[in-house]
Amino acid sequence: MRDAEKRNQEEICLKKICLRAVRTHFAAVGIDAVIDLPADLIQDLLPHLTVCQLDELQPALNLKGISTYSGWVGILNDMCGSVDHAIHLPTEEEAKHEVMRILFPVVFYGIRNPFVNRNVTNLNTPSFLSAAAKCIRHFLLTTSLHERLTSLTAEQRPLLDLLEKQIRSVSVSQSVDISKKKTQIVLYVLHRLLDHGVAKELIVHMHMCPTMLTWLLHGRGSQYVNCKLKNLMNSKNGSSADTASNSSGLHTETLDDQDDGVPPCKRSKLDSVCVEEKESGKANMIVDPQVLCGTFTPCGGPAADVCPWGKIERLEIRQCGSDSLIVLNSALPTFFCLRSLTLHSVSTFSVSDVLGLAGALKQLSASCRSSLTDLSVSVLPNTELMDVLLDSSHGVTSLHVEVQTVLWGPRFTLRHPRTAESQISELPLEKLTFKVAQVQTDVNVVTSVLRRCPHLASLHVAGMRLPTGSSQRQLLTTLSESNHCLRSLTLEDLNLSDCLPEILNLVRDCKLEELQFKDCRLLEKCSEKRESLQQLVAALKTAPSLHTLSMAQNRLAKNVCVLAELFSGPSPSSVTQLDISSNFIQPAELLDFSTALRTHCPPHRLTLDLRRNPGDRDPDTWNAALRRLRPLGVLLVEGWKSTDTMADHISNM
Repeated sequence: MRDAEKRNQEEICLKKICLRAVRTHFAAVGIDAVIDLPADLIQDLLPHLTVCQLDELQPALNLKGISTYSGWVGILNDMCGSVDHAIHLPTEEEAKHEVMRILFPVVFYGIRNPFVNRNVTNLNTPSFLSAAAKCIRHFLLTTSLHERLTSLTAEQRPLLDLLEKQIRSVSVSQSVDISKKKTQIVLYVLHRLLDHGVAKELIVHMHMCPTMLTWLLHGRGSQYVNCKLKNLMNSKNGSSADTASNSSGLHTETLDDQDDGVPPCKRSKLDSVCVEEKESGKANMIVDPQVLCGTFTPCGGPAADVCPWGKIERLEIRQCGSDSLIVLNSALPTFFCLRSLTLHSVSTFSVSDVLGLAGALKQLSASCRSSLTDLSVSVLPNTELMDVLLDSSHGVTSLHVEVQTVLWGPRFTLRHPRTAESQISELPLEKLTFKVAQVQTDVNVVTSVLRRCPHLASLHVAGMRLPTGSSQRQLLTTLSESNHCLRSLTLEDLNLSDCLPEILNLVRDCKLEELQFKDCRLLEKCSEKRESLQQLVAALKTAPSLHTLSMAQNRLAKNVCVLAELFSGPSPSSVTQLDISSNFIQPAELLDFSTALRTHCPPHRLTLDLRRNPGDRDPDTWNAALRRLRPLGVLLVEGWKSTDTMADHISNM
């Protein structure tokens, strides 16, 4: 027996040596020889291949009906640790694109990590960057790594051409000083991606100087012309500007002069102004995109006409301050192509900042040409400002707001007159996210909005604290009465301990597809917890469209077995995703749950989230429960260390 085991180990070792040799001598072996291997041997080979080898083999293997999914997941595990990617990245292409998304900025900017260090000879190549560029849709522009960006105007110019065709979203990760000459490279790359390319989304990460933000927004959807930028562009073009004649002037054509459905006229990519002119000192600081495009064109490049102006349809400004809002508010009234706007404040927006934003949004929404449907603003200083934003944005169908009470400095009192008509007028809102971090919230502010939104399909409310003696029953009753179109409901960090009757009515009245109770203290005041949970399960079984249910962090503990009854009887629940994480479920209790679930077997494969439960209290019993559950679907499990998670333990007591 020992001799047989020894021979088997030797065979496995020899097999690994051969598979690694294929990776090392892949070019000599050739694609044809690899795809002619037996399918099971190819599957054994995939985890040993490099990123470029997998990318090269994938089309041919797919033609043979062989997926490279295991290879891409193996790389993800090597980079990120052992993680279950089956939920978030269920397909081969999604896993591949995730690998490329993670690796491209790291390799392009020359950043080192353990994975890159182990594979540097296979990654630090033009072939990898080209392969990755074909997959990624987002480009992170890191302005401090200037030399890497400069390469896009020299040896990596073909890569820039490829990015221009692929990138849909551009992020500027650091503040840019437009007065510095090296900023020209940054402006040129942005111009190529936003104007010549297909990028429609712009994300500004850092607190941006107003002039740079003005440059980013100028001509890319709004007809507003900033006089200071116009003067800067006209005065800084120097001798290079002279060669461009009047092309350095700003885009002053109003959108009224264009047909709504016709894109702005295009200017061709490159001018004939040579880089040598810049190096000889003839060119001064240049910020005009037209002149920049010519300046960075190699000598002998194609002649230019007029460069295109891109259109920003999605804009996100992180660490947005008052200076940024002043720039944005000037552009908003005529920003007709803007579909989505997301603003994150540096701290908490002042009331005056929000009212200024609301005024600009109101001017925009007054035009029938406005495209804005998605609005996200955080952090507001009080809940009443949500109403102000909604009344100022009549076309918005998705709103995300976060509120935090200012506990220092002068207190602002909102003085916003509301007419009777505005209080009852219907809103087109279909999705609302309302997150609150304040001592007390007036639930009437939220319920008044909900009554005006008969088409609301998705609602997420988090952290709403009510005055002592009040209850969330009013919120749930309003949903049952006014929001019958509701399909997705997430209630997070709310006290629903006295709301079981209202929850049961809500489940029966709305055709919910997703229902999430996260840290809602559902059973806290129930004298008979098991019986109360059985009532909820019985109601949930009457919702035929329900496919996602979260009971995370609700102190279920030993009562978790009741959830197995979701799938009992002649009409089992249609739930396919069940989250019972952070419920302090002990190993013996999970074993009982697994036995009950095997008895009431779900009709569909079940994704079961068991994370942040104390499985290490009895690993053998916990693993026995997992073995029983695995045939039923996909399990999300992660290691629990009781010594490191006492706070979570206390929160679930």
